[in-house]
Amino acid sequence: MMPLLIFFRLPSLLQLTMLCIAAACCFRFHHKTFSLIAIGLLSFSWASFQGNMQLDQISVLQGTQRHVTAAVESINLGSNGTSSVLFKLEKAEGKIIFPPVMFRTKWEEAEQELLAGQRWDMTVSLRPVHSVLNEGGFDAQRWALSQHAPLTATVRNSRLIDSKISLRQQFIQRVQQKMPPMENTPILIALAFGEKGLIQSTDKLLLQKTGIAHLVAISGLHIGIAALFGWWLARGLQYLLPVKLIDYRFPLFMSGIFLLTYTWLSGGNAPAVRAALAVSMWILLRLFRVRCHPCQIWLWVVATLLLADPMNLLSDSFWLSCFAVGALVFWFQWAPLPAMFQQAWYWALFRWGHLQLGMTLLLLPLQVGIFHGINLFSFPANMWAVPVVSLITVPLVLLALLMNTVPCVFMDYLQALLWQLADATLRLALWGVKALPDGWIPLGESFVVASLMGWLVLLCWRICPLRQCLSLLLSLFAISFVWLNRNPAERWRVDMLDVGHGLSVLISKNGRGVLYDTGNRWEGGSAAEQNIIPFLNWKNIQLEQIIISHNDMDHRGGLAPLQRRYPAASVRESALSEQQHLKCMAGEQWRWQGLDFNVLWPEKMSGDAGNNDSCVIRIDDGSFSLLLTGDIEAETEKALVRKWRSELQATALQVPHHGSNTSSIPPFLRAVKPVIALASASRFNKWHLPAHKVVSRYNKARYDWHSTSESGQLSLFIFDDYWTIKGLREQLIPRWYHHQFGVSADNE
Repeated sequence: MMPLLIFFRLPSLLQLTMLCIAAACCFRFHHKTFSLIAIGLLSFSWASFQGNMQLDQISVLQGTQRHVTAAVESINLGSNGTSSVLFKLEKAEGKIIFPPVMFRTKWEEAEQELLAGQRWDMTVSLRPVHSVLNEGGFDAQRWALSQHAPLTATVRNSRLIDSKISLRQQFIQRVQQKMPPMENTPILIALAFGEKGLIQSTDKLLLQKTGIAHLVAISGLHIGIAALFGWWLARGLQYLLPVKLIDYRFPLFMSGIFLLTYTWLSGGNAPAVRAALAVSMWILLRLFRVRCHPCQIWLWVVATLLLADPMNLLSDSFWLSCFAVGALVFWFQWAPLPAMFQQAWYWALFRWGHLQLGMTLLLLPLQVGIFHGINLFSFPANMWAVPVVSLITVPLVLLALLMNTVPCVFMDYLQALLWQLADATLRLALWGVKALPDGWIPLGESFVVASLMGWLVLLCWRICPLRQCLSLLLSLFAISFVWLNRNPAERWRVDMLDVGHGLSVLISKNGRGVLYDTGNRWEGGSAAEQNIIPFLNWKNIQLEQIIISHNDMDHRGGLAPLQRRYPAASVRESALSEQQHLKCMAGEQWRWQGLDFNVLWPEKMSGDAGNNDSCVIRIDDGSFSLLLTGDIEAETEKALVRKWRSELQATALQVPHHGSNTSSIPPFLRAVKPVIALASASRFNKWHLPAHKVVSRYNKARYDWHSTSESGQLSLFIFDDYWTIKGLREQLIPRWYHHQFGVSADNE
């Protein structure tokens, strides 16, 4: 199944049929090797079939308005305003959809309250999921496919046809009504039901930066605690029973009941289901008195999960949870504690530190690869918070939930007390975490190799004699040092980042960068925080200059976050500003890292710089040149042709105004004579940019057209005697789940 992660295109139905026939032929040889090959072929065919099924559903359902029947999947936690709601599509145009597919849509709570379980009759416009795509950024398209939610919708009309809400929604509402006012109610709701929608962004950031975000997700640790809680409760009840009625299977049975109930309360989220499957398998083995090595159980669980849903391969949480358990099995087998530390209670802290050390070292590769950084204080944060939350807070939460099932006034008071105690323990856990300094360090792609050192050191220590081990470790450190400090093959590069509707172009050389425009800003975020800064961190580029073409928000929206992150970076703009910014006006010239920057427009500074006041800059290294134009329109293009005709010629052109009909007039294009044209636009934008006429104009002139709406991040690599351009979707990271799903006309 692993090729599902790296294939550019999935095999066709005919190819999958041939693979299945080949597998059947392998089975006929009755040999272990051929049987393994057959199993591998069948596994890959099954995974590819599941992927093709999602792609086929996208092709069939997207496009025109459709009449559908859908059930609400998202839990309503009582928040107001517009929210993203997940629906399960059951019927389309009267035809049953199997397997059901999910779609997300924006819903205004003031119009109609949505509750999980309700069924709605709707007229919707369905579109395939499409996300911005940059190196170092979050891959939302891959995530959506892993969640079986490959569609987004715009609701035109809706009518409630079944108001019955789900049992889980009813239980959550009842618990919320009986919860007393508390400081950490959102986190307690997350611990009880796996619903994190009420957690404030500041709290989410704290949990992520300190490495304890896993504590507020119902995952393996909490499912295990729930099973252990059920076992404790059963053992307590057995003290009240006659000896002849005491059976070792009763605590195991209660453990299974509690873990399955807690998994149901979590909404059946993937980490909880994975953990429930693993613990259930362990319980069954104990019931039937079967002895297995932990590695065998781990492999059975992983195989079962992938067989049930091959799309798990696309989920980061799947890799984190499976890798964490596998790493712990490896750690305790290859680096066990001496026998003297394994029994006595007073060595418990030492044993806990040994476990956390193993998790910290062995999970580094995934930490760097997925989160693109590490926290220097995650070890003490987990040493403090995990025991408090897991051994005190979670059992109190489970007791409170148990009390909620008993219809008694006394139980209501007891439930309120338990919630307050849980809140107090949570305050204690967060108090210790907040006392730690901010230790988050973003790491670039070059550190991925260095992050493997924990595994390599452990392997060398166990396999090699001491003298050889030291020599091998020194060699590995030397290789890592050379890898971290290697020089890129290109002399310099240009990256047009995919920031949706907006613009951001990075010119980088020798680990330094100049940024032209900073993308858009919106309530609660910006392109700088989501796309630009992660890219700079991942590529380990120090930003030295920021150039703002003009005052439109989709060009200067990310300036503030960038200035906070890179306070030493100078800012240059064409608008008059009270801040001490440099001027971007015709005639300004400077040299940076061997590249010549020449400003061609505007002729004068403006108080409120609009499209036609955009800062136009030509960058030249003597053989390759780039013309950055911002949002200039026909009026400015004509003026540039009149004044700078001989200076406009460039190898690469940033398409003016996102490819609008108001720009890219033929005389301007003839003056620039670009070899390649780079357009920054979002797919499905309401202005239908880039305009079809403009794209045709470039294509007829035989200029090589590239757009972020199609390719994601666009990267130009300039070498000594040649250059090349690569799109992230097609060349840099070509994957079947990065394709532009749906028809190309969606952007016209």
